[in-house]
Amino acid sequence: MNIIAQGYNSFETKKAPEGEIIYLPTPQSVIKLIQSGKLKQHILLVQGGTTTFLSPALSMGALGVITLSGAPESHLGILSREFQMPCVMTTYLVDADTRYVTGGDNTLHFNAMIEKLQGKRVKLDCSDGEYGKVLEVA
Repeated sequence: MNIIAQGYNSFETKKAPEGEIIYLPTPQSVIKLIQSGKLKQHILLVQGGTTTFLSPALSMGALGVITLSGAPESHLGILSREFQMPCVMTTYLVDADTRYVTGGDNTLHFNAMIEKLQGKRVKLDCSDGEYGKVLEVA
């Protein structure tokens, strides 16, 4: 398995969920996924650590979370620990030059991340205390 992205690890865990990445930009997209009955097949990709509308999906059994911004100390980082759900935060593509910039225009970075990750089958590796990895499953 190849590492395609990595970021900050919300908490160290041996859980290594595998699933298809789905980007959830709005509360409506979260509700739609929950209503589809396919929540437990997905690793959730969201904008940032303050994405509070993701809470119902966390409590209902999503596999894991990847954020485009945010820190382990953020609201979503705290919730991921509470629900013991692997979470890789402020993720970046290992083969790209773009990185999240606090206070900057991150549109190009976010779009590249979404385009590369949406629909991919991946495994999260959150066994390191500091960094989490997103591994592409062949």
